[in-house]
Amino acid sequence: MATVTVEINGRPHQVGCAEGQEKRVAALAAQFDRHVRQVAGDVGQVGDLRLFLMAGLLLADENQDLKSNVQLEPTADDTAVVEALNAAAERIERLAAGL
Repeated sequence: MATVTVEINGRPHQVGCAEGQEKRVAALAAQFDRHVRQVAGDVGQVGDLRLFLMAGLLLADENQDLKSNVQLEPTADDTAVVEALNAAAERIERLAAGL
């Protein structure tokens, strides 16, 4: 297990992660730090626990919004593209069989 030190709201925190995931953890921590600093700018320094909770809730809200916008069912356009790709694949197979 690897350890990476990240800075949240001006304070260092050590976080354990899988080997090779250090850059990802650092990037996620930077994103979280931006939210924490935004909350601190809006409400002031109310303590790390409250700032972290509020920032976590903001991120959860963003995540929920993103999940709500994910398209789970194919559209007519998607179906048309799949059909066109299947037709092209069949044509390529026929051409290849003739070589």
